[in-house]
Amino acid sequence: MNASTKGKVRNSSQPVARRRSALDLLMTSGLGKLLRGIGVAPRPASGESLLDLADALLSLRGRASGPALASAFFDLYEASDTAARHEFLAKIHDLHPADAEAIDKAIAQWQAKRDEDGARALNEATESPSQKLIRLLNLAPQGTQRLIDMREDLLSAPKGSPGISAFDREMESAFTTWFNAGFLELRRIGWDSPASLLERIIRYEAVHEIHGWGDLRRRVEPVDRRCYGFFHPQMMDDPLIFVEVALTESLPSGIHQIIAEERTVTEPRDASCAIFYSINNCRTGLRGIPFGNYLIKRVVGLLREELPHLKTFATLSPVPGFAKWLAKEQGDAARVPGAKDLRALAAQYLVTAKGRGGQPKDPVARFHLGNGARLEAIHANADLSENGQRQAHGVMVNYVYDLGEIEANHFALNEIGTVATSKAVQTLVDEAEAKKGDAPDKGKGKGKGKDSPAKDPVAA
Repeated sequence: MNASTKGKVRNSSQPVARRRSALDLLMTSGLGKLLRGIGVAPRPASGESLLDLADALLSLRGRASGPALASAFFDLYEASDTAARHEFLAKIHDLHPADAEAIDKAIAQWQAKRDEDGARALNEATESPSQKLIRLLNLAPQGTQRLIDMREDLLSAPKGSPGISAFDREMESAFTTWFNAGFLELRRIGWDSPASLLERIIRYEAVHEIHGWGDLRRRVEPVDRRCYGFFHPQMMDDPLIFVEVALTESLPSGIHQIIAEERTVTEPRDASCAIFYSINNCRTGLRGIPFGNYLIKRVVGLLREELPHLKTFATLSPVPGFAKWLAKEQGDAARVPGAKDLRALAAQYLVTAKGRGGQPKDPVARFHLGNGARLEAIHANADLSENGQRQAHGVMVNYVYDLGEIEANHFALNEIGTVATSKAVQTLVDEAEAKKGDAPDKGKGKGKGKDSPAKDPVAA
């Protein structure tokens, strides 16, 4: 099918009353399991459109036909080209505004009696039609996964449309509820996991590329390596997020110490640190859903039960925004500084460069520091890969999760904009500011110093 045959999208000014009834739409649609189930062979689409099928879903009085029509909608949606999908996503929210009359009536009922019935009526009246549509589409086979794919289209749609932004908010709100960490299953991923799952781990790894099956085996099979993922009940072979963990005797200063092909295996009983060295959100359509902090916390809990002698829970993290920031500060033509100056500048970037809401500008720093971690150490020549050089000139850092500090660190960052750092990192910040010609400002962007990781750190 081409865009013209899928089209006939109504003008937004067309009165709702002139739209065909849900029964008419069901009987004239050439798609979906509903008609196939009664022996009607699919035929090329004519007057059907994505907006028509969405109207039909929203018009249903009973639930029996919901899954079939939701499936028919996705059949058409997935057969449509990108332009048609974006057109639907841009219009659907605005074509179904809140029912002002129903809201007024519910408000009057609540004000008259202020009882449970009135509260329920008000809640039902204020539910966005878009929210209802999302819930109904979830009735389709693999509805949850198909909705995630739809949100990926939504996030790739041209910006600037109020309808796009509003529908995205509705989807993110629904996903936040559906993918609550309490509903997810934490599973360890090992070399004995299904091949289809391991293939996805290779494909989803975006921090440190996995170069084939041998490389993957080195990350999940040895006794000093772990991999854990969150899974949704409807997507049990497709992780939502996963984290790779290395058991080490000390804080690592470079990724090569962890993923090198030839290395000495550490016996778990000899390890004192658990290092989270790669955290990967697997689905773009779930952007904004806070899996990561819950995943780290759950994994730390498992590791503390299995290996109670572990003392330090930390990361070896990339600094993806550093090179771009440095080029802006010094000019694109400036030479890359030496290792010592590079570490000081990276410290300055991580501690003082702020973005929206006074949060750290670097996305990885924003994640870990926002979870209450402490910026512990900064390493030059830590990631010699092409990606590591391009993003951060090889710089990597350790964030330490300390049970006794997490809440205080989180409060300090969000209330007064203070980044928690070790004394070593704060010294680097002071050196960078002094070299720039400015005396260190003790009241702004200053971290609170710590000599070393606390004795009982844990992730938030």
